[in-house]
Amino acid sequence: MNEHSSNNGLGTFLRDRRMRLDPVTFGLQPGRRRTPGLRREEVAQRANISPTWYTWLEQGRGGAPSAHVLDRIAKGLMLTEPERDHLHILAFGHPPEPRYHQQEAITPRLQHVLDSMPLSPAIIRTATWEVVAWNKAATIILTDYAKLPKGQRNILRMMFSDVRVRAAQDDWRNVARYVVGAFRADAARAGAGVEIRKLVDELSASSPEFKAMWAENAITGSREGIKRLHHPVLGTIELEFSNFAVEGRADLNMMVYSPASPDVMKQFQSLITDAGSVLLRG
Repeated sequence: MNEHSSNNGLGTFLRDRRMRLDPVTFGLQPGRRRTPGLRREEVAQRANISPTWYTWLEQGRGGAPSAHVLDRIAKGLMLTEPERDHLHILAFGHPPEPRYHQQEAITPRLQHVLDSMPLSPAIIRTATWEVVAWNKAATIILTDYAKLPKGQRNILRMMFSDVRVRAAQDDWRNVARYVVGAFRADAARAGAGVEIRKLVDELSASSPEFKAMWAENAITGSREGIKRLHHPVLGTIELEFSNFAVEGRADLNMMVYSPASPDVMKQFQSLITDAGSVLLRG
């Protein structure tokens, strides 16, 4: 097969990314190169594979490599996560198995998105359900996460260990069961099984209710719904919630709550615009 054939998507992609790399970046002298980018043998060396076999891959010969070898090539070519995913799709017809990389910091732009929703409590959580960002509305209506120690901002830990969070739920048992099922699904989807083990063991030892719910092996797939909260100032309020994936950050999810009625919206507006209300914890 000709290496430039339209049927050789994998080889074409590898060749394109190889030719985009600057040899100087890798401490190589540009010298007298006939084509831009790295040479095939240089990529093969970085990936610790045979230069002949790498050449065959670009030429569409020899079949697809293993996922492990393909990841070495992706690393050698300094591919981004989306490019790595695309490489696996070209080779195998599906994305790679998830591998979890938790990065708690978010960009200022993402925080700005949260802050641009003054009447909608919104949080950013990881696949292990650690709350890493929130807006002012979330502080007032849900919880003032800034006042919690960093290790205590996990939604599961709060649901089963914080009496105030538990009391705020209109139907704690059903809410807790939903949270456990959604947490299990998110962690599995992100490949974070190892990362959640310590938390699961901790909660299983401290909460018989969590232990029983976790043993049910339930999976919750709903990404939107209605939530009823008992707020210390507003009383019982009804909120609509939706979950959104964060593009480019498979480890993050944005959860946005909105007042379910015009009356609740007016209550939110009055409370949130009160400068002193930021001291409240919902």
